[in-house]
Amino acid sequence: IVKILLIAFISTILISEAYALETYLETYIDQEKLVEAIGKAENSIKYPYGIKSINTHGDKVLAKKICLNTVNNNLARWQWARQNGDARDFIEFLGARFCPVNSPDDNGTNQFWVKNVKSFYFK
Repeated sequence: IVKILLIAFISTILISEAYALETYLETYIDQEKLVEAIGKAENSIKYPYGIKSINTHGDKVLAKKICLNTVNNNLARWQWARQNGDARDFIEFLGARFCPVNSPDDNGTNQFWVKNVKSFYFK
């Protein structure tokens, strides 16, 4: 019975931590911090901050500005999507647009984008 209580207690903690993370992403998003997390996850000299839609010629300042605009534009889209039943947190929503799995540019690493960005964001 002690093992069962311990397992139930640990499960409750893990569920509440997951809920706290989701609630945090629903109520407060630090755009600058998120852009930096994206830059670290992308880790590219040729395409800083993962910006490929506009040729930045490797200019990190320009790429960062474009990435921040992308984040801000998608915040409005995400808020509308949430009101219409989309249950994803913002980073998951952004990842589906910013770095979609199975896109023509996907070299097999896009599936890790959300996990990597979250990892850098919450460090």
